[in-house]
Amino acid sequence: MQEEKIKTNYDSSSIQVLEGLEAVRKRPGMYIGTTDVKGLHHLVWEIVDNSIDEALAGYCHNIEVIINKDNSITVKDDGRGIPIDIHPKTGISTVETVYTVLHAGGKFGGGVYKVSGGLHGVGASVVNALSKWVEVTVYKNGKINKVRFEDGGHIKEHLHEVGDCSSDRTGTTVTFKPDPDIFDTDIYDYETLKTRVRELAFLNRGLAITIRDDRDLEDTTGETFMYEGGISEYVRFINQNKTPLHEDIIHLSGEKNGVFFEVAMQYNTSYNSNIYSFVNNINTHDGGTHEDGVKRALTRVINNYSRKNNILKEKDENLKEDDVREGLTMIISCKHPNPQFEGQTKGRLGNSEVKNLADSVFAEGFERFLMENPDEARTIINKAILARNARMAAKKAREATRKTDLTTTNFFGKLSDCKSKDPSISEIFIVEGDSAGGSAKKGRDSMTQAILPLRGKILNVEKARLDKALGNEEIKTIITALGTGIGDYFDLSKLRYDKIIIMTDADVDGSHIRVLLLTLFYRFFKPIVEAGHVYAAQPPLFRIMHGKTRKYVLNEEELESYLKSLPENVRNKAEIARMKGLGEMDDDELNETTMDINTRVLRKITVDDCVSADAIFEKLMGDDVDPRRKFIEENAWNVQNLDI
Repeated sequence: MQEEKIKTNYDSSSIQVLEGLEAVRKRPGMYIGTTDVKGLHHLVWEIVDNSIDEALAGYCHNIEVIINKDNSITVKDDGRGIPIDIHPKTGISTVETVYTVLHAGGKFGGGVYKVSGGLHGVGASVVNALSKWVEVTVYKNGKINKVRFEDGGHIKEHLHEVGDCSSDRTGTTVTFKPDPDIFDTDIYDYETLKTRVRELAFLNRGLAITIRDDRDLEDTTGETFMYEGGISEYVRFINQNKTPLHEDIIHLSGEKNGVFFEVAMQYNTSYNSNIYSFVNNINTHDGGTHEDGVKRALTRVINNYSRKNNILKEKDENLKEDDVREGLTMIISCKHPNPQFEGQTKGRLGNSEVKNLADSVFAEGFERFLMENPDEARTIINKAILARNARMAAKKAREATRKTDLTTTNFFGKLSDCKSKDPSISEIFIVEGDSAGGSAKKGRDSMTQAILPLRGKILNVEKARLDKALGNEEIKTIITALGTGIGDYFDLSKLRYDKIIIMTDADVDGSHIRVLLLTLFYRFFKPIVEAGHVYAAQPPLFRIMHGKTRKYVLNEEELESYLKSLPENVRNKAEIARMKGLGEMDDDELNETTMDINTRVLRKITVDDCVSADAIFEKLMGDDVDPRRKFIEENAWNVQNLDI
């Protein structure tokens, strides 16, 4: 049968032309990536980036970010102030042009900004398009001028003078309210904004950025971040809960062909590397040519120094990238006048010429450091040699894990796999204990749900190299079950399950096992977490019975809320029971409360801020006891539902 045709004519009337900011409102994802909570916060950075550009140009020294009581955002700076004169091409003020015309700004040449971040001239207008209203106030030439936009960028009040100011006061203040019809939520998270504000302060030496939450009646001053040491202080901040191998931060910088590079680094006793790179203040999560150049130079310089100083003998193989990066914390900051990013989210720098430039600048500085500091050099190299020895041992263990055959070993009877071989509909429950594992096997949907019980607590990989971790039977079982391999053999496309669900009791032991598993995934399987495949099951804490109704709730807050919703006569007769541990539930109960896709509650594990995630895992799971003790002391009073 012939397919039904949607429209018979395909002519000029079929082509829709979106004027001005209509295109942004029609397809917001094209401009800010998403309309969820991440996109909501992205709006703030587009306005802040304009102020940062003024700082990079040397004209702005203070920025203030305020969450207002109505969840609107105000960004203030003391830069030059957006020009207020009539723009020759648009016939309206330059302020109105910047906020209503896509690709209008000072970032396309003309010498206004040497380098800049943001959406390259569309940031202000995109924020305007996606806002319920925007007010822009400019302090310039002793005058205060203001303009207001409403409903996606329509001018409500043209730019007009509203008062006088001192002749030396300059800057721009922008307040905007995101459009609730566009975004999934309009509630800003203070910690998310604070984390990025602090990061920007580290990346822009000497710039003071203040953040304040006016929704919090107790917070009247906010927090100010300003770092004269720049990215060196960033490295010290990341390493605050680690034991450094050398006291001083290695700080290298240089400029070649108009591109400025800055690197700060310090080795510590841990087994993990933390390398974060930025271009014009944009976090290049996926690296790029600037990061590739520095990493290449790091490996080459350490090997050359080791050979020249006879630390590596002629029979020894060269140290590899992973060896020289063990225990390294490094910040790479590149300022480029014309960066070319790969991907919509600017996750990777693509300028091909940058690799050799970065290599050259870093190599010159790092070679000089090693020659001038022979004791530190030997300490760094000895750690890399230990890492090489562990890598060679881990290679043998990985190969053994890689060769494990699901059908022949069946993990000594541990894994009850699902029947489906389609990863997109399959999920695996990693369950605490054999007892809960038995109930889960009986209560599961055997077509799509696999069960892997754990016997006891797995190894804390925060305190172990990969070779030791691969000697742990429970960890080897998890690696084999997932199918991706590990280390050099890791391949995300071979993941056998779309969802990896950690299912533990809601008590202290269960929480500890969950954290151990999350540490394993974060350190050895981070791409799986980043791709959104890891979840934590949420077993209910209470069961409420009244009449024929049976209701499960996750916590005391939900319990109180549900009871209040019941009529008083029903509420008084309701039976409230504290739920048993997973192992004490029968299969039907476990299925209904925790496993059934129609009734369960899952919490997706995300890693939006790798610096904070690394700090938490190091603090809670690392060797140093003092940060862990301090964390417990500061947070003990926040504990609810503690099982003793």
